[in-house]
Amino acid sequence: MPRPPAVLVGPQTPQLYAPTAERPLRAKHSQLAADTQVEPHSHPWAQLAWSATGVLRLTTRGGTYLVPPSRALWIPPGVEHAVTVVESAELCTLYLHQRPGCCGPGARKGPVEGRWQLCRVLEVSDLLRALMLALPAASDHGPQPRPAELEREKLIGPLLADELKRAAPVPLGVPMPQDKRLRTLCEAVLDEPTRHDTLGDWVRGIGASERTVARLFRDELGTSFGQWRQQVLLARALTLAARKRPMSEIAAELGYTSPSAFSAMVRRSVGAPPSKFFASA
Repeated sequence: MPRPPAVLVGPQTPQLYAPTAERPLRAKHSQLAADTQVEPHSHPWAQLAWSATGVLRLTTRGGTYLVPPSRALWIPPGVEHAVTVVESAELCTLYLHQRPGCCGPGARKGPVEGRWQLCRVLEVSDLLRALMLALPAASDHGPQPRPAELEREKLIGPLLADELKRAAPVPLGVPMPQDKRLRTLCEAVLDEPTRHDTLGDWVRGIGASERTVARLFRDELGTSFGQWRQQVLLARALTLAARKRPMSEIAAELGYTSPSAFSAMVRRSVGAPPSKFFASA
């Protein structure tokens, strides 16, 4: 069956949700149907995107990230990003005011601050998940928060920010190139990573030779096509694991001849077996 057309919507970050010095941590909850696409946009505050259910794909100029319920994506201020809903999702978005003295990872100066200047995939602990769901959420049409809600926000905010600082980074995220020909190929692989196995098959129709594309991968992304595609397959495996698919089915769907071959790829990539790495997904 053909997939239904994507639903394109504008960015869902009006000034209503803007964090301020008085309210440095704001939350927004959204229900997004599968195949919804949020147009590229940016904002002057930092953002943490997490889906309580479903899977999201966030794309920036420098990479693309799959975010299942066990992970969240940190997006620094000013970074343009687009959102594609892979599976119907209950999206929780946190907006953080960035200045010294405010809650949020960027509030600390020194070596720690540099780690938050790039997009990062983070583990979502049980406590972080509970705090995000407990934080009073802004509404497009509802009344202003009651005093009790504001007080609750002030109590939850610092603990949530501290838990966020402790969140372990996950080696996920697929770098994206600037060269138009290479980006076209990479986007095709992201959409259907098992359509072809070899670079020679993938380069047909993009106006560049296999040798040229191999060089572009090395020059722009610092990796080979095979290593880059392996990261794509790992991200797709994470999405399938979030659907509670058995490891044997995931391995077969991604083109591996056996579960052991798939397990070896995961171990090489993340230093842990699939049973451990995908457990929280």
